[in-house]
Amino acid sequence: MTGTPPPYLPGHGLLAGRTAVVTAAAGAGIGGATARRLLEEGARVVISDAHARRLKESEAELAAAFGAGRVASLPCDVTDENQVAALLDLAEERHGRLDILVNNAGLGGTADLVDMTDDQWATVLDVTLNGTFRCTRAALRRMKAADSGGVIVNNASVVGWRAQKGQAHYAAAKAGVMALTRCAALEAAAYGVRVNAVSPSLAMHPHLVKVTTPELLAELTSREAFGRYAEPWEIANVIVFLASGYSSYLTGEVLSVSSQHP
Repeated sequence: MTGTPPPYLPGHGLLAGRTAVVTAAAGAGIGGATARRLLEEGARVVISDAHARRLKESEAELAAAFGAGRVASLPCDVTDENQVAALLDLAEERHGRLDILVNNAGLGGTADLVDMTDDQWATVLDVTLNGTFRCTRAALRRMKAADSGGVIVNNASVVGWRAQKGQAHYAAAKAGVMALTRCAALEAAAYGVRVNAVSPSLAMHPHLVKVTTPELLAELTSREAFGRYAEPWEIANVIVFLASGYSSYLTGEVLSVSSQHP
């Protein structure tokens, strides 16, 4: 039935014994839902976010549900290479390895191109595209050296395929994430690492409500085939699939988690 989310599915141990890092994982958005889903599938998870207070709250909540030994956190600004290195160091120090990286950090905004400043453009690109590049590069270096495979899942957007008014910077960044995913996948295949991306359209979370007008949300929702926005955990389910052995021959792909692939 359209308009109603499906039941929440239980975990099946798809990622038992794996160590995952998720960026921008504080709060109720896709990153937080992904961290929870990874834990439900048996992984050990290190979460990060630029918001230290919300990150600590998220770590405490997840630790209470899944055990303190399986959850750790570290604030990380993905525009800072040293902070990215420290985050991946923590995963290896706590759990001895890095198996999965989910690049969820991104920054949006709305501005017509004629009004957009250099700073607005550069800030969105630096977090959304360059941040994904920095984290991917750091993870691939470690995965290559470890010679034990690994998986990277990037969060793109349907806006990387199609136009939307006021989103030139965000669309350019997400299109860049898609291209980065494809190129990184070709290089990483040589040492057994897969790199894929998800491309959501509209996943609802509290931050989106704060930065988007009700009129725009209604318009975006009207474009959805099911007549509703996605729950963040529905995007997380696809990320888990890409991180798991069920997608073992899938690399360099951008999966549209919507009906809006052009």
